[in-house]
Formats: sequence, structure tokens, C-alpha cells
Amino acid sequence: MSRHMLFVGGVLLALAAVVAQMVAGPPRLGWYLLAWALFAAALWLARRVPERQLTALVVAGGVVLSAIGLAAPPSSSTDSYRYAWDGRVQAAGISPYDHVPASPALAPLRDDWLFPPECTAPELWPLPGGGCTRINRPTVPTIYPPVAQGYFLLVHWLSPDGVRHKVLQLGGWVMAVLVLLALCRQAGVRTAAYWAWCPSVPVEAVNNAHVDMLGVLLVVLAFCTVRPRGALLGAAVAAKLLPATALPGALSGALANGVAWRRVLRIAVPAALAAGLAYLPYVLTARAPVVGYLLGYLREERYEAPGDGNRYVVLRLVMPDSWAPYAAILLLALIVLYVLRHGDPERPWHGALVVTGSLLLLFTPGYSWYALLVVALAAMDNRWEWLGVALAGAIAYVAGPAAHPSPAMPFYAAATLAVLIGWAVRRPCEAGIRKTMLALAERLQSRTRRHQESSVSRKD
Repeated sequence: MSRHMLFVGGVLLALAAVVAQMVAGPPRLGWYLLAWALFAAALWLARRVPERQLTALVVAGGVVLSAIGLAAPPSSSTDSYRYAWDGRVQAAGISPYDHVPASPALAPLRDDWLFPPECTAPELWPLPGGGCTRINRPTVPTIYPPVAQGYFLLVHWLSPDGVRHKVLQLGGWVMAVLVLLALCRQAGVRTAAYWAWCPSVPVEAVNNAHVDMLGVLLVVLAFCTVRPRGALLGAAVAAKLLPATALPGALSGALANGVAWRRVLRIAVPAALAAGLAYLPYVLTARAPVVGYLLGYLREERYEAPGDGNRYVVLRLVMPDSWAPYAAILLLALIVLYVLRHGDPERPWHGALVVTGSLLLLFTPGYSWYALLVVALAAMDNRWEWLGVALAGAIAYVAGPAAHPSPAMPFYAAATLAVLIGWAVRRPCEAGIRKTMLALAERLQSRTRRHQESSVSRKD
């Protein structure tokens, strides 16, 4: 066993201890910063570990680190309580879009876990008619799309009585491990470490059991295959809307020489069919709109009033607040167009990473689990500079929406700068590599042609 491997193993043990502290109680900024510092140190030290030895550290380390999230109830998010409720409502034959959790019509489905008789805990939400619940925003409809709802129903069916949040956490752990194995096969263990050791995975994917993990898994599987790619991406969008940012990546270069209609249809039609078929049962049975609380969520997050929140923090450093929403939309549209015209169709995950990461840097959401997709795509594309997006999101979430100015602002700015520097440094190198590969291909074609000509002349 090499000395460098021992160093990496020691850092990972320290990281595991810090992650255990992170999931054991409410989020604290110091623990998050320490965890990310150890994560960065492990990646740096792993550069000198032989790949054969590194495989054990990446796979075993990723499995164990993510399993730490199973050790405690959700520590920093109450979303999993809504998941459990939506599954229970569906099991009773009721559409989750028709009634809010506080509705008296659903009172027979309440239990002491989700609706405790004692309302003394700080994380409980009051009900209009008295009482309280663990479900956040109990007076608004669910926001989650139909594939997510199917997952909630499946978890409900598989959950023994009294298991509470554990099956949701276990599902998050299984999906995190599947993503790790897929990344090891697709990108190699060295870059799969970006996912395996990232502190966001045990905290957000497993401990808080965010359904974003389902969308991440579907996107990763989509980019590990070719034929069912469109259908998997459509299912990912119907699990959590954010994976829609992976669709331009799947169409990288489709506008390079006109419109590659065959490629566009091969991706867009199965994606639309998969998403449409997922929505169809809920559209036919629900009495309320299946968009749920989506529009209310956008208003709640102050995307319409950037000066009254912590959205668009990077853009607001260089322009008036009122310009920021329009600039964010315009820049994102230009980035999508760039990917569609100049993206590499052989590396669709790169375009997906650029669009997804850019969206988070431009709109700066305050929820750290949104960046799980960025972490997975950064591992697939070997672009460590994009990991700063996940760190900035974590800082924004720990600080909370009331922090003005948000301490996440310098982290989002630094993440943006890292991405721009990485792009400036890599582009000449990649151009040189492409030029070299083209030259080699031309030489190979020339030699093949000469060989064929010589063979013909010998026959003559």
C-alpha cells in the first residue's frame, strides 16, 4: 500500500467523521466548509495514487460515505415528509394535486408522525384549523412531477409500518451507489471520485433523501447509453424539472450544419413521449392543475424581485438589480445556442454540464441539492472546476434566505471565476488535441489509401 493511498484514506476517514456531524444535527457553516476542504484535499492527494489502488478508495469510500446519511433522520430539510405524504395520498386513491395536506378531506390519512399532537418542535408547520405538521407548506399543493410521484407511491408500498423516512433514505443511498458505479464505468474511477467523496451526496441525496437523486440517476443512465437516451431524459424531466437542462447537451452540435433533424427527432420525440405518458394518468384523474405549486414557488424564491432576495447574486455584482433577470435569461439562451451549434455530439454530457451549471450560476438558487446533477456531470466530464457550484449552493442554503448579503455571494462569484478560467485554459488545449487527432486521422487515412493502392498494383 503506497504512502499516498494512506494519506487519502486518512483524509477520507476525517471526512466521514465530519459528514457524521453534518447529518447529526442542524446545518452549521463550519462543518460544511471543513467537509469541502477535506473533499478537495482528498482529490488533490489522489492524483498520485495508482488507479488500481484508487478503485478501492473510490468505490468503498463512496459506498461508506453515502451510507453515513442513513445514520440519522433528515437533518436539514423537511421535503421527505412531503414525499411520504404524497405517497400515502396516492395509495388511498387520491390525486396528490387535488388537495393540500391541511385539507380536512385528507384528515383520515393523518398520523402522529406527520401530524404530531405536540406542537413544540421548531421545525413544525401550523395548520389553519389548529394543530401542526412536519410537512412544509401544508396549505399549498405538491410541486413534484409525476415520475417523482410514482417513486413516492412505490416507496409507500415498500415501507413497513412505522419505518417513517428510512425507506426514502435507503432509496437515495441505492441511487447514489448506482450513479457511482455508472460513473466508474463511463468516466473512470479517478473522476468518479468527484461524486463518490462529495459531501453533498451523503447529506442531500441520502440523509435528506431528495428526489433530485432520481433525476440525476436517469440523466447519468441516459448519457451512458445511446438508444433509450431520449426516453430516459424525458423521464428525468418528469421526475424533477431541472434535468431539462440536460436536453440541449443531448443535442450538442445539432445546429452545426443546418438542423440535424434525425438527431433532434431521435432525442426529442422519445423525451416528449416519456414525459407526456408520465403526466397523462395524473392529467386525466386530477381535478386540479398538475403544475401544483410551481408558480408559487418561483414567487416565493423572489425570482421576480431580485433586489429583495439572494437570486442572481453574480449578475448583480456587475449590473443593476432590475437588469439581472433579463440578463440571466438572455445569457442562458445564448449558452444553449452555443451548445446546440458548437457542442461535441460525442460528449453530450459536457453540453449538459455547461447548461446546468450555468443556470445555477446565473440564477443562484438557495437550495444545495439542485447541484447534485452538476456534481454527477462534472464527474462524467472530468471538469472539477464546476464543483464550486455545489459548494456555493451549500453555503447559500446553510446561510438561509434571510441573510443579506448572503455569504454565498463570494462563493458563487469564485465558482463563476473558476469556470471561466477553466474554460479559457482548456479551450486552447482541447483545440490542440482536436488538431492533433485530425492530423493523425488524415495520416492514417493516407497510409490506408497507399496500402490499398499498393495491394491493387501487386494484383495487377
